[in-house]
Amino acid sequence: MKSIEEKIGYHFKDKKLLETALTHSSYAREKNSAEYNERMEFLGDAMLDAIAGEELYRMFPGREEGFLSRTRASLVCEKFLFEVAMQRGIGEHLRLSAGEEKSGGRSRPSILSDAVEALIGAVFLDGGYEAARDVVLGLLADGLREVREGRAVTKDYKTALQELLQAEGLSAGDIQYVDAGQSGPDHDKVFTVKLIVAGSQAAEGEGKSKKQAQQNAARAALSRRQHAI
Repeated sequence: MKSIEEKIGYHFKDKKLLETALTHSSYAREKNSAEYNERMEFLGDAMLDAIAGEELYRMFPGREEGFLSRTRASLVCEKFLFEVAMQRGIGEHLRLSAGEEKSGGRSRPSILSDAVEALIGAVFLDGGYEAARDVVLGLLADGLREVREGRAVTKDYKTALQELLQAEGLSAGDIQYVDAGQSGPDHDKVFTVKLIVAGSQAAEGEGKSKKQAQQNAARAALSRRQHAI
């Protein structure tokens, strides 16, 4: 089994920092320990934003701030960091309480994404900005490649669209998915959904289920906005 250091591409001088980064608050409470990873998570979140932002700034010279902000948000969101953690097997190295272990904490998106951020914070404390930058770019490599090739980092298009619109000042209540009918025989129905944003139709989507139709409508809206940039 690979060590966590091999998985993230960094070897710690101070192993205590690594241990703390992998310690969930539930474990600290259970063991009456003061050391757990929330402060490192705070630091890692800031480093992640800065490093991802720097890389996108260099990668897309001339692109406007809105595009860079939306793209960075897709790279540092919980869903993508959870995927990174699952790919690297970070969950198996976490220190959790017995209760958290039983309830599936090793595969919980919030715990795993927080652990990724904590590890980045720990690397920064141990090795400085350049070390943290190397680790972040390694962890984000797949996402950065997809961005460079013009593909969406996340397939959760509804969430991506909502984050984008909220960053522009709209609320969740301004986004509506309206059923627009269905067609085909009972065993092979196709559902149609209209996406309404701030009272105006923004896109339409079809799918074998209403959820799929909603995702396709959100994907169409995102595609139109990206082509309009």
